[in-house]
Amino acid sequence: MRIVIDSSKRRGSGECVKVCPEQALSLVDGGAVLDRSLCNLDGLCIPACPYDAIRYDEGEVGGA
Repeated sequence: MRIVIDSSKRRGSGECVKVCPEQALSLVDGGAVLDRSLCNLDGLCIPACPYDAIRYDEGEVGGA
């Protein structure tokens, strides 16, 4: 399992960045970007994103 960010939905509100205890999210060019090496998959960012741009993906780890 992994967390993915839908770049077409991200708006740069920063709400997801604020709740990440691992500081795995940052704002770059007006949208959230995930550092997978820091992410612990707790999913706190998912409900924090007001634009539904973040979700769990059951696909292979290592992809976008």
